Amino acid sequence: MATSMSDISSRNPVTHSAKTFCEFFADIGLVREGVVDSGWSCVYANDNDPNKNLLYQARFGEEHFHLEDVRETERVLSQIPEGPFLATASFPCTDLSLAGNGRGFAGEHSSTYFAFTDVLARLGQHRPKLVLLENVPGFITSHQGQDSAKALRRLADLGYFVDCFMLDAKEFVPQSRLRVFVVGVHGSVIGRCRVLHWHGGPPAAVDRADSRLRPTRLLRLTQGIELATGWISTAVDGPPSSATQLIEVIDRGDEQEWWDDQQTHRHLETCSTTHRAVLDQLLQERTNVHIGTGFRRTRKGQVRVEPRFDGVAGCLRVPRGGSARQIVIVIEAGRLRMRWMSPREYARLQGAPGFPLAGTPYQQMAGFGDAVCVPVIRWIDEHVLSPLHNAISGGPIGMPAPLSA
Repeated sequence: MATSMSDISSRNPVTHSAKTFCEFFADIGLVREGVVDSGWSCVYANDNDPNKNLLYQARFGEEHFHLEDVRETERVLSQIPEGPFLATASFPCTDLSLAGNGRGFAGEHSSTYFAFTDVLARLGQHRPKLVLLENVPGFITSHQGQDSAKALRRLADLGYFVDCFMLDAKEFVPQSRLRVFVVGVHGSVIGRCRVLHWHGGPPAAVDRADSRLRPTRLLRLTQGIELATGWISTAVDGPPSSATQLIEVIDRGDEQEWWDDQQTHRHLETCSTTHRAVLDQLLQERTNVHIGTGFRRTRKGQVRVEPRFDGVAGCLRVPRGGSARQIVIVIEAGRLRMRWMSPREYARLQGAPGFPLAGTPYQQMAGFGDAVCVPVIRWIDEHVLSPLHNAISGGPIGMPAPLSA
């Protein structure tokens, strides 16, 4: 039953000092997986995909999960307890990604971001103090940056000061997965937070900071978007590089579904001359094990397998068709074997090696391919979200000593 705002305050109140959060566009729950160990408690999770719901509930149970379209604002509001401290939103990248249709926020999928902000708006005084957004790099380039400007201004109009940075999963796991993250801090608590704050161009301290977090193209974005509140920057350095190797992620046992010689040969024949030379050279090195991955790409009308042996897997994707499925290539003792990457390997590459696998293999790969990387979220929590929570809930009111600009 639809519930008005006056009804919300009478249900299950949650204080703003409690470490509670709502997980919008929850997918299979990997944001929750990344923050749960530091004490965050999920009081509401929302997604409209029953297959993802299956995986989510296999890990976390059915409590708090709401299988609903976020555009059904009244139904969503009826399930949210008063005053969650944090709201996260890994909104759909379909219309923003390189593999998408380029429609940006004119598309029906990525535009659901604004349904999420409609929910925030309707929460009024119970609006979360922190917001975390996640999406692909296309978020900041779509329609020459006009889409990101619209999205971030909407967040600012709701009272949030905005920080924006980028992280690549390869800093944590052997998977190339660059993503954009946006942190919003509500103006009612910004005075408690040790952050740099500016309008227009970023101060020198931000320019000098780790360029992996805020590359030049991202800093240019902040210069071109005027926000009603303003930009902020949390004082963090980039993460150390991962020590995890691809060989630790890929299963090499005979029980795996390796392709037969005919299928392997057929895929090898599609490799370019350059890639085939690399494979031939590795086959001659009989003392080492070489682990690679690859995708099938269409080049000048021809389908080609493009392998990589740089120790990093390609970005996991929803396996719609053969071109979106990742191939495992193992060269050992002069023998080459190939197969499709397994759901368990998908889970490991997303930093969730023990995550329960429910549903069909396709549902599992689709779930992980559309999700966030757990150690990336864990790092953001450790260095940004939890420190902000502690400052807001425990520190004295007033602006702290400014960071060196």
